[in-house]
Amino acid sequence: MQQLPKQPVHAGQPTPADRTEVRKLAHAVDAALLEEMAKTYHRDDTPLPLVGPTPPVEQPGRSSMSSKAVDRNVTILTSSFLTAALGGSATAILWASGHANPTVIAWICGGIVAVPVALTLPVLALKGLMKSAKDVAQAAPAPVHHHYNGNVTVDQRAINATNRGLIANTRNQLPR
Repeated sequence: MQQLPKQPVHAGQPTPADRTEVRKLAHAVDAALLEEMAKTYHRDDTPLPLVGPTPPVEQPGRSSMSSKAVDRNVTILTSSFLTAALGGSATAILWASGHANPTVIAWICGGIVAVPVALTLPVLALKGLMKSAKDVAQAAPAPVHHHYNGNVTVDQRAINATNRGLIANTRNQLPR
């Protein structure tokens, strides 16, 4: 075994023996940390099913919604917020001015509710109509146009295939 050359020891500098002790201490800390993690850490490595008959599992919390339901929910929430804000501000202005008549407030709040609803329903109906028209247009087959120059012969013969016997032979017979 080869001996390390003697190096002068400077004050505050680690020696090779110090480095060895530090490495031992670091290894002991790592081992203790891994042992503690093994007690509290669990990883499930079972592979997830790719595609198959397994139904999705409902998770705890808010139930899942379709994108259409989410869109409508957002529309309802924003409409209700705007209605409450406009109705509340109109009521506060009337009350502060001293002209707060319950009948007038009812008509204003009713108008604030009725006007957005009256405008929203036709827009939603047109949106649904346009979506269904778009779906129909996408489902329709694309038109095929053939352009020929010269004499064209169309052959519309059918091929009948039969497979019979222990060793099946396919004989494609064209009718004449």
